Amino acid sequence: MRVVVGITGASGAIYGLRVLEELKKRKAEIHLIISKNAAFIIKGECGKDLEEVKRLADRFYENHDFSSPLASGSFKIDAMIVVPCSVKTLSAIANSYADTLISRSAINCLKEGRKLILVPRETPLDIVTIENLFKAKQAGAIILPAMPAFYHQPRDIDDLIDFVVGKILDQLGIEHNLFKRWME
Repeated sequence: MRVVVGITGASGAIYGLRVLEELKKRKAEIHLIISKNAAFIIKGECGKDLEEVKRLADRFYENHDFSSPLASGSFKIDAMIVVPCSVKTLSAIANSYADTLISRSAINCLKEGRKLILVPRETPLDIVTIENLFKAKQAGAIILPAMPAFYHQPRDIDDLIDFVVGKILDQLGIEHNLFKRWME
């Protein structure tokens, strides 16, 4: 499976890192883009430097590199995940404003009919963000907010994070045991 992972500058960088770890375990071909603000947040929230995170991917691209193969819809991928997805990036995707490689790659997914998973982490939501979520959904994106459940009896923060990561893997059709399913 060839997957693009975009990590943007919203709080919740740990979700992006865990997705990378789980995809790497499953030998997915990972193409990674990290926004400038995401690099800052990864360091602040997770204590990881950019070089350490880059090693989780097969290929890394700068978010301003429009010469990247990801800038073209002809580059075949199975899916793209934007995790976490900032409100700014959501707005760019929903309104087809390809100002970064992350938004351009996501827009390519929509126009090519490929799977695009957006993981917003913002709360509360204003009406413009709700409208952008709706527009992205109408365009074909999967909206998967970083909202953990509690029916699996989480013991710690890692269990809450793994629930959301498991839901992302579910959307990709990837088997996992990151959380106990309802009534199992």
